[in-house]
Amino acid sequence: MYRKHHPLHFYRDGAIYFITARTIEKAKFFNAKEKKEILRRALRDVLKKYNYKFYAWVILDNHYHLLVRANKGEDLRYFIKDLHSLSAKKLNELENQAGRKIWFQYWDRCIRDEKDFFKHFNYIHHNLVKHGYFKWQEEVLQSPFCSYRQWADKNGEEWLSSCFERYPIKDFTVEK
Repeated sequence: MYRKHHPLHFYRDGAIYFITARTIEKAKFFNAKEKKEILRRALRDVLKKYNYKFYAWVILDNHYHLLVRANKGEDLRYFIKDLHSLSAKKLNELENQAGRKIWFQYWDRCIRDEKDFFKHFNYIHHNLVKHGYFKWQEEVLQSPFCSYRQWADKNGEEWLSSCFERYPIKDFTVEK
């Protein structure tokens, strides 16, 4: 089903979505561990509320990326609304900035197949290097704000390396 919205969103039950959201004017609202933790906790709570399956995630100073399975596609917009509302409210409480708008909008993409899944999976896990938080991919293991360490613990670093070899990263940056 299509809904009129910028950008256009396509909702499918059981689909895996690559989601990107950024802050208003790309402001670095989440530029400290304490602030990123607010978004991480909000994400955990909203994932639990909607019973979404989480595959990959990364939180940066002014945007995030997710790879999730939406049980009910129509709920995706409510999932995002709840995530953004909860994280903005908590961040604004921390900084005593009641009512300040934090989030601009979000983009989503239905994953088509295994190749598409792993290209996005790798893109998410490489994002901290892409944006200069780390120089080398191995350093991303140190980040508490990315699922890379979780996958290394679960399947091993060799498995992660093989994902990058089999499914090279494509830049999915949304341009003007």
